[in-house]
Amino acid sequence: MPRPTTRPVGRRAVVLGATVAVGTALTGTARAAGFGWTDDGSNYVIDTGAQLVFKVSKSTGDLTSLAYRGTEYQGYGGMNSHIESGLGASAVSIRQSGSTILVSVTHGTLRHYYAARSGENNVYLWTNKADTSVSATRYIVRVKKGAFLNDEPDSYTYAPTAIEASDVFRKSDGQTRSKHFSKRRVMDYDYVGWSAGGVGLWMVRSNHEKASGGPFYRSLLRHQSADGGGLYEILYYGQNQTEDQRFGLQGPYVIAFTDGGAPSSALYPGTLTTPWADALGIAGYVPASGRGKVAGVGISGRDTAYPYTVGLASPAAQYWGAARSSDGWFSLAGVLPGTYTLTVHKGELAVYTTSVSVSAGATTTLNTIAIPSSNDPSKAGAIWRIGDWNGTPAGFKNADLMTYAHPSDVRAASWTGNVVIGDGETAAFPCYLWKDVNSGILVYFRLTAAQAAAAHTLRIGVTTAYANGRPQVTVNDTWTSAIPSPPAQPNTRSLTNGSYRGNNHTFTYGVPASAWKTDTGQYNVLRIDVVSGSGTTGFLSAGTAIDAIDLLA
Repeated sequence: MPRPTTRPVGRRAVVLGATVAVGTALTGTARAAGFGWTDDGSNYVIDTGAQLVFKVSKSTGDLTSLAYRGTEYQGYGGMNSHIESGLGASAVSIRQSGSTILVSVTHGTLRHYYAARSGENNVYLWTNKADTSVSATRYIVRVKKGAFLNDEPDSYTYAPTAIEASDVFRKSDGQTRSKHFSKRRVMDYDYVGWSAGGVGLWMVRSNHEKASGGPFYRSLLRHQSADGGGLYEILYYGQNQTEDQRFGLQGPYVIAFTDGGAPSSALYPGTLTTPWADALGIAGYVPASGRGKVAGVGISGRDTAYPYTVGLASPAAQYWGAARSSDGWFSLAGVLPGTYTLTVHKGELAVYTTSVSVSAGATTTLNTIAIPSSNDPSKAGAIWRIGDWNGTPAGFKNADLMTYAHPSDVRAASWTGNVVIGDGETAAFPCYLWKDVNSGILVYFRLTAAQAAAAHTLRIGVTTAYANGRPQVTVNDTWTSAIPSPPAQPNTRSLTNGSYRGNNHTFTYGVPASAWKTDTGQYNVLRIDVVSGSGTTGFLSAGTAIDAIDLLA
């Protein structure tokens, strides 16, 4: 059975009425035999001069054919490949400039482009969404039925039983599937696709500078069904979204065919340069000369057990990159001019922010960033701690599974069960808590006489919440905290569609000394309830995802 593939970052193993104009020659590769385009009356037919011929509708801008080595790969369910579910009537034009053919699509305020290069089995795409007047949140390549069959955990496979919102399904063996279960964060892959029979078909993502959600965001990648498959480039995804939608040009992203191997690393985000596109007149296009760079000589105060990621974000654009493990050095290139919030993440937890400005053609160099100890909650002395403060539920029960399965999945361990400090407490504590599923979980722990004689601060860190779910705590059935105010969180499903990524928040509770048991041989009992006036039932009741829980010394 062919296996779908992504390329993990860092491992290098994880792709309309028409007018026609002919532009001036561009610098490029020598023209391959057969390179050029024709008009069949309904479509522009582009031959790359290699082994790929594709067609673009002259009336809608849809990709209507994708033929590689003479085999058609486009289409399932009678649908084309296109922006969203298809733009409809659009103005479509084509022009050839030396070694490049560009198809331009105009639909209201939206501009979309396809480009072919002589001798390449690639289709380059750009999409410029200027505002919300046109619905355009994805490009989907619809792959013909039977071309690449698979049943991998991160692939949407129709199953007999829909169990939630008509987009989460249960198979007969109890495993769950959904198009939302991407498993990988956007920083974890450069391409997605399939390989079988000596052919690889890949969607190579763009740098996502005009997308939203940051480096740790999860969104649609691909799906497989009885009717065929789909590869996505997500322009904006609303599920569990933490940022407003950005507008402007996104791309290039690339539909790439290979002989079955990975797409060329030259196409990967951060490595792809397109000087050949500089003179094409693509709306919103900014060449390398109009971009800048941010570089940092190092980051001190790191916890070397964790990777650190440096992100830039503004209302106009976003970027990110890994900090070097040895010293925290980082470099972010190809940045649009502007002022950004720079954030240093320990794992996925923000531990430092500052403001930086970027100018075209210049490098903004930062001296060593020193992370104050107070910014990393792991550095506070604790009597006990469940998990660790890294911005994720990593290590908690069911945490890894929940990035590609529904909580009701047969592979999930029981969501209930109490926890004893000192007896595998992190692995025993569920990564998610729901009002209607496992609210009221108990944590047992002992205190020394000195510890029991003092008040202590209890902290509960969460990574997201659904329906305003938040924790209220009770100690020894004698002291109960006030109900905390809900922090700002995304207002869509999260815990059931493969994402724990929201806005990290820490709840603190001042527990008085009178709440503790003075007998050191007895267990103190902490009860954690989920409270909210929202949500429905079961796994769609109010809930929250856990980052860490600790009792400070």
